[in-house]
Amino acid sequence: MIVFPNAKINIGLNITSRRPDGYHNLETVFYPVKIHDALETIAADEMSFNASGLGIPGRTEDNLCLKGYDLLKKDFDLPPVNIHLHKHIPIGAGLGGGSADAAFFIKLLNQEFSLGLDAEQMRVYARQLGADCAFFIESKPVYAFGKGDEFEPVELDLSAYHIALVMPPAHVSTAEAYRGVKPRPSGSSLKELIGLPVAEWKHYIKNDFEESIFPNHPVIRGVKAALYEAGALYASMSGSGASVFGIFQTKPDLSGLEKDNQVFKG
Repeated sequence: MIVFPNAKINIGLNITSRRPDGYHNLETVFYPVKIHDALETIAADEMSFNASGLGIPGRTEDNLCLKGYDLLKKDFDLPPVNIHLHKHIPIGAGLGGGSADAAFFIKLLNQEFSLGLDAEQMRVYARQLGADCAFFIESKPVYAFGKGDEFEPVELDLSAYHIALVMPPAHVSTAEAYRGVKPRPSGSSLKELIGLPVAEWKHYIKNDFEESIFPNHPVIRGVKAALYEAGALYASMSGSGASVFGIFQTKPDLSGLEKDNQVFKG
């Protein structure tokens, strides 16, 4: 069985306070985008995992798909499978690719082995793998808060627009991103702000990580500026970066960015 995990972008990201457990409270809007990995499982005599496409850093045994399998294995009599992941979603981009792979793998196992889990039960497993992982169980626009793992559905449809995503040659670690952020209460709720016309978002909706990341990674700031120069109604870094997306009224010409960056057009 094969599934195609999708990426997400963050429309706005406010770091509102530091939590006693060491995490941060935040608010953001997760929106699914049409950039996909491919994930396949095949019945096997023993567990195995292999990957193709973009290189995946770290140890194989730490892959979130394998961790998801181990979680479900505690509660269900799962047989061994061969897992093949073809990686296309940029890594370290703020697009949630690893979380998407894990969530889609949970859904795949649920379907293939008739585990009978509903969406909320799958989200319970997914939350144990990462703050944004549970979003990908349904991959519908949500207002996310708390650690980023509590959701409220929102009415947001950007299908009439063109979403372009640019991944520059830069890497921003999660530790670096949070080290430079300054938590502060947000003035207005993103749930209300996304109701504004998209062309007005640039005046009200921001990503708090940009304030500290842009000075250290001017190439990312440059990509955002280039997207506005190309006619974007709204442009922002996604998550903690390093990718930047732009929302356009018409299909943009981004040939000037394609030489030095990965460019994805929706």
